[in-house]
Amino acid sequence: MATILHKSKAIKLAGLSLAIFLVACTSNQRYKRQVSGDESYLNTPPLKNLTIPQGISLPLQNGEYDIPPANQNGAVGKALDIRPPIQALSLLTDTHTENSLTASRLFLANTAENSALWSQINAILQQKMIKVRQKNDPDHSLITDWITWPRGDEDIAIQTRQKIQLNSQNNQIVITVTNEGIKQGEDSITDQAEIQRYNILMLNELIDSINKLRSTATSSGAQGRYAIIDVQTGSDSSGLPQIIVRAPYDVVWDRLPSVLESIGMQVGDRSRSTGSITLTFNGMSDSDWQAIGVDNPTMTKGDYKLQVGDMNNRSSLQFMAVKGTTLTQKQNDEMVSALKAAFSKVSSN
Repeated sequence: MATILHKSKAIKLAGLSLAIFLVACTSNQRYKRQVSGDESYLNTPPLKNLTIPQGISLPLQNGEYDIPPANQNGAVGKALDIRPPIQALSLLTDTHTENSLTASRLFLANTAENSALWSQINAILQQKMIKVRQKNDPDHSLITDWITWPRGDEDIAIQTRQKIQLNSQNNQIVITVTNEGIKQGEDSITDQAEIQRYNILMLNELIDSINKLRSTATSSGAQGRYAIIDVQTGSDSSGLPQIIVRAPYDVVWDRLPSVLESIGMQVGDRSRSTGSITLTFNGMSDSDWQAIGVDNPTMTKGDYKLQVGDMNNRSSLQFMAVKGTTLTQKQNDEMVSALKAAFSKVSSN
């Protein structure tokens, strides 16, 4: 009996030790940056010069297949970091980037659109809750406080302090990001590859945020310019009836779901890149149609595909039934009236 109890305790202890070992392993994230597999290649002996015995003549030497000597002092095996390098984002038009071991730069045209970059950078840092340690507004430069970069392949998050400088150069505006300190826990990091990685990450944060600011401003401006959208009847190149909406594709695409639902259509799958929308026309009551000022259309209830076309400053709409047939001219004209009322109602809300 004592022997059985002893074995049971031993098994429990072994299981507990294994559990502790596994927990310890799962907290170590270095495996995510390490090469996995056979490392026996690290024990490969170095190349040696061929020793030619006396009395033997060799063919003429051909250097085409010579293996040049490699003086590589970098990390190997588990110490090698296999993570791909970080690249600067290409989100802004008429810009380019340059990266070195010590600095990452974004070059923009010196235009009115870029005249407010310094205030935008400060607003971005405030929005991202990045504290500023030093700032010189006349010089358009600042140094951040410690920024924490949580990553799934780091056991302890790396922290950096970044200098951001904005200046003019050859009729261009340049945003330069350099490093003012990098550490992991209490340990300072001097690896130039890591310094470059986080300089680019900081620059990418600025590029992404500036792009979002401009996209929001463009969208708001477009929505304001097209507060009232006109809808007309038209035809495609084959003479089949279609609907012309006098607004750009992006504006129409964003409003279509609400517009279609307001006239008794249930929207299904949507593909912005192909302009395709699947929908089901359930119709509405006569009183609902009268409420928006149009007669009950004769369009048959059922499933349809709506094809949205981009015509620069205008858009085309063409309803097709499951069998690929388009609306009749009468049904198309009725939907023009319905959509004109619906776009007016959605735009004014």
